[in-house]
Amino acid sequence: MKSNPNILLVEDDRNFGSVLKSYLELNDFDVVWVDDGKHALHTFAVNKFDLCVLDIMLPNTDGFSIAESIKQLNADVPFIFLTAKTLKEDILKGYRYGADDYLTKPFDSEVLICKIEAIIHRRSSQKEMGIKQNRDVYNLGKYIFDYKLRTLRFDDDFIKLSPKEAELLKMLCMHINDVMPRKLALEALWGEESYFTTRSMDVFIAKLRKYLNDDPHVEIMNVHGNGFRLVVPKRRFVNER
Repeated sequence: MKSNPNILLVEDDRNFGSVLKSYLELNDFDVVWVDDGKHALHTFAVNKFDLCVLDIMLPNTDGFSIAESIKQLNADVPFIFLTAKTLKEDILKGYRYGADDYLTKPFDSEVLICKIEAIIHRRSSQKEMGIKQNRDVYNLGKYIFDYKLRTLRFDDDFIKLSPKEAELLKMLCMHINDVMPRKLALEALWGEESYFTTRSMDVFIAKLRKYLNDDPHVEIMNVHGNGFRLVVPKRRFVNER
């Protein structure tokens, strides 16, 4: 029998937290609700969660700090930020901490359910694909990118990629020396195309460029109005299976 997805909800407003917990449970999610940020990390550490829903404004800490600590325990777990703030800087900050999505209060609870289901479905599909695929290793100029291990090696130095960084670099490799459509990557990795997901993707592209900047022959180019192009001289590109 398939178990319900397990959600960690961190929300200090007791009335709202209680209502949201009940609503999620009515929609076939198992929910552990924490109303004080100082207990969130321990609760996460002693349980297995499929997704975290984190309020940003919390007593004793904030959602950004909790997300950062959670990612150190499990870099793969997705999370959604809830906040009363509407400043673009705060929303972008949330994505820089690796958020899969962001909702500004007040919000439609049905929208939250749809976002949770989309994220869990996307993660599940990616896992299934990962099980079925052989290990992919790409030689990109002076770099060796191991998709399965999520590592980028340059000589004796290793960079450990986040799950989304590895997925995005893999998509670029699948379109090597050709255009990877922005819309395709946003829908595949973020679940939708919007202003905020586009800005989030730009942050990840900037990170990948930084990782690859030791080889002048390897470049991620902007293709205006379309997407990105990972440029690698053909003699320097090898895909091993």
